[in-house]
This record gives sequence, C-alpha cells and structure tokens, in this order.
Amino acid sequence: MDTCIANPGTTELAFVRAFDDVPGWRVVPALFEGVCSGAADGYARIAGRPALTLTHLGPGFANSIANLHNARRAHVPIVNVIGDQTTTHLPFDAPLTSDIASLARPVSAWVRHLGDANQAAAMGTEAVARTSANGGQIATVVFAADAQAAPTARPTSVAAIASCAPSRCAADPAAVREAARRLRSGHALLLIGGEALCEAGLRAAQRIVAATGAAFYCETFPAVMRLG
Repeated sequence: MDTCIANPGTTELAFVRAFDDVPGWRVVPALFEGVCSGAADGYARIAGRPALTLTHLGPGFANSIANLHNARRAHVPIVNVIGDQTTTHLPFDAPLTSDIASLARPVSAWVRHLGDANQAAAMGTEAVARTSANGGQIATVVFAADAQAAPTARPTSVAAIASCAPSRCAADPAAVREAARRLRSGHALLLIGGEALCEAGLRAAQRIVAATGAAFYCETFPAVMRLG
C-alpha cells in the first residue's frame, strides 16, 4: 500500500505526522468522508490492490458507510483506520465518543481495536492481509490516539507478513472434470465474476462457450470488468 485517502481530525494527528516520516506514501485529502470511501473503492477496484482510508472517530467514519457498503458487496479490498479517543479519556464519554466497532462491523469482515503501540505493526500487517481473503474484503482498525503517539520497538518481519497472507487452494480436479461434463451436456450456463472478469478470464470464457455452446453471463454488479 502507498496511498491513503484521508479526512482526519485531532485523534488521528499522530498517524498523519507519520506519513512525513515514511517515504513513498501519497496522502489524498478529502473534504467529506463519503468521498474518502468512494475514492478508496474506485482506487482499489482499478489498481487491483488494497486502498487505505483514514477517518475521525465514529461520527466521521459513519459518513463513509454508504460507499463502504457498495465496496463490501463488490469484494473490494480496503483498510480503514479510524482514530479513537485516548484510552484514559474514553470513560468520560466526550461529545464524539461512540461505539465505533458497532458502526464498522456491518461493512467490515474484520474489525479490531488497537490500544497498544507494540501491537500496531502486527495488527496493521494482518489488516492488509485480511483484505485479500474471500475474494476481497474490508478490514477496519480503530486506533486509539495515545497508541498512535507511543513509541514501539517491535518491527514487523517479512516472515510475519507472509504468515498473515491467506493462501489460495488449487481447484479440485474432480470438480473441474464435473464442470466440463455439465458444460458439454447442453443447456448449460457459464456464470463468472470477480477476478475472472479480467482479459484473460473473459478470453478463457469465450473459448469455453465456443467449444461447448453454453450460454455466458457475468455477475450483475462486478467490481470491474475489462471491455474491448
């Protein structure tokens, strides 16, 4: 990841400052959180890799939910980072304090609260890895302001990143043979979606249709579909 689409507030200032210390990042400010999530959705669909959003507490994140709903339905990989009150301030129920996790769960496959700086690297790594599971999904980290600012001496190793990445299983040969048998039997429909709607997938589908006479449809609302 190298791009963050952000509408931060005071509880995200330490996270914002970190972008000045880590080379290679591009931060795109958005004036409204719905623009954050909509732009992240489009970016991830076209780039083919996770997008990152940064929003302010529960009320700010709530403004982004509509577009995150669309992204979830399309299996778009997105990591949301949401700043939270400092840990000691939470019990006092400040005006913008809310149950952020309850807002994030309907549009996220994975939600975690981060209140320990020593867990930040591992949790961030896992969040990115989680976005590639199940064909693409949303991971959300609620990051306490004091944990953002605290020092840590636990870098994440390449091995740790690799261990978080979900693996893909090869297709079952028996299932492939059964699919081929049914396609050749007549009155078959080949329905494809997701990553199969790239150029290679569409060309493969065309060859199958030409060889078997099957009908060919794609899903109604694909995340992205190559044309031409």
